[in-house]
Amino acid sequence: MSLVEIFIIAVSLAMDALAVSASNGLALKKANAGHAAVFGLYFGGFQFFMPIIGYFCGIGFGSYIEMVDHWVAFGLLTLIGGKMIWDSRQDDDEKTDEEADEKRIMSVKNMVMLAVATSIDALAVGVSFALTDNVNIWLSSAIIGIVAFVLSFVGVLAGKSIGSRFEKYSACIGGIVLIIIGLRILITDLFF
Repeated sequence: MSLVEIFIIAVSLAMDALAVSASNGLALKKANAGHAAVFGLYFGGFQFFMPIIGYFCGIGFGSYIEMVDHWVAFGLLTLIGGKMIWDSRQDDDEKTDEEADEKRIMSVKNMVMLAVATSIDALAVGVSFALTDNVNIWLSSAIIGIVAFVLSFVGVLAGKSIGSRFEKYSACIGGIVLIIIGLRILITDLFF
């Protein structure tokens, strides 16, 4: 497999991470390069390791992983998106402050759930790499991880820029985007 083909795969795998990063950039009132780097590290790290895991699992368990990967991604993204929408709809006196929102969004639990949800496809790609003779899994995974890091980093900052214009609705919009991404993953894997 050529480097161009691997790069195209990496960009397509990172589109979910880009969209999720942007939607969280919308929700973070004071997103900065530090927040963007955290998203990039989580998403890039998971996008790096998931193809490797998929590659080594692909030899014996590939069909089982492919049967449930889309349901896991859909469930996680819908859960997180629903929570974002719920939190955005609370009365002003019940709303948490910006610092509490930031802690919730940037929590390890939330970041891991988002990273897993956006990298399930990378696991499936790793399974398919196991069936291909001419793939260097380490180089391919490194390219996938780097591309995911860069696009996630950019996504948070782009989301912040957009979010400042729609501050009142940004968390709700971000939640809706996550649910739509989950639905797209589910529908794509089930029907296409």
